[in-house]
Amino acid sequence: MPKILVINPNSSDEVTEAMDAGIELLRSACGPEIACVSLPEGPPGIETQEHVESVVLPLARRISSTPADAYVIGCFSDPGLNLARETTDRPVVGIAESAFLLAMGLGYRFGIVAILETSIPRHMRLIRSLGLEDRLAGDRAIGFGVAELADEDRVIGRIVEVGTQLREDGADSVILGCASMGRYRPRLEQSLGIPVVDPCQAGVARALDLLSLGYRRMTM
Repeated sequence: MPKILVINPNSSDEVTEAMDAGIELLRSACGPEIACVSLPEGPPGIETQEHVESVVLPLARRISSTPADAYVIGCFSDPGLNLARETTDRPVVGIAESAFLLAMGLGYRFGIVAILETSIPRHMRLIRSLGLEDRLAGDRAIGFGVAELADEDRVIGRIVEVGTQLREDGADSVILGCASMGRYRPRLEQSLGIPVVDPCQAGVARALDLLSLGYRRMTM
């Protein structure tokens, strides 16, 4: 059976478990195996550019040493995506890039719910590199770090508040800007009344599409 390896580039097993729960609806008895793993060498959460840079080489080593038919980098900064694609000839997707592509199919403009204000410049660099500035309605932070996202009572209300602001900015859909926020998607869609994109679901769905269409090997 084909295998998709989803790599959480931080060392938090709690984040990995949240990602794994969010993609459960994409698993099927006849479909590829989807396995989620943490990166022990990574920081507890990826919240700075230093964190992003620190996991690039460990990610590449993990991909080169762990056979799979496709890989998903489970961090919204898409760390090391280009190097990872040079490391293997199998498909490698980033969850941020995948979320943008999915959101563009849901409407013309999308908004991003960032975790911290310092996350927004990284998002904007990626948006500009992909030429998607005109499709971005806004990028707003909730003010919580990765470790705080499990506190549902505190987090959910703040995400709804920021999502409402993004909708007022003109967003047709809202992207959750962290791999572990997907657990909140159903409640957020009910509160906001517009589609909410879980980037991990978007990344795995994209990998499934590539495999179902026979793209087992890629070239740079």
